[in-house]
Amino acid sequence: MAIASQRSAARLAVVQALYQMEVSGKGLAETQTEFEAFWIGNEIEGAQYEEAEIAFFRDILTGVLAEQGPIDRAVDKTLSDGWPLARVDAVMRAILRAGSYELLRRKDVPVRVVIKEYVDVAGAFFDRDEAGMINAVLDALARQYRAEEFQARA
Repeated sequence: MAIASQRSAARLAVVQALYQMEVSGKGLAETQTEFEAFWIGNEIEGAQYEEAEIAFFRDILTGVLAEQGPIDRAVDKTLSDGWPLARVDAVMRAILRAGSYELLRRKDVPVRVVIKEYVDVAGAFFDRDEAGMINAVLDALARQYRAEEFQARA
């Protein structure tokens, strides 16, 4: 399996893990162990979960949790007035947090790849409007975090 598809699978797993942690109250160690042992690369209830790059999964998952305060504040500033992150659907929060972390800390991944990947994840859960909102928020954050990538293209 190509590294790109393993990273795509890792991103989806991170979003699912963040969502699970939020709704179940489980901690990082328990959730990470559960995903690595039972979800990633396994068949669950007839659905085959893709193999994921485990180091990438761990980095994003632990990174989001370590930097959740600053990430949430940045996303809050970027969202439309009256729609703080706390009012956004839990899956959407997980997508925005993971995408924000990757834009902020994974400079080895191009901005356009990060945005496209998380818009694709959003498309698995939501309609076009919500995926478009994910695109707009991550694009705005990318312009803050990585202005140099936008200047290089101009």
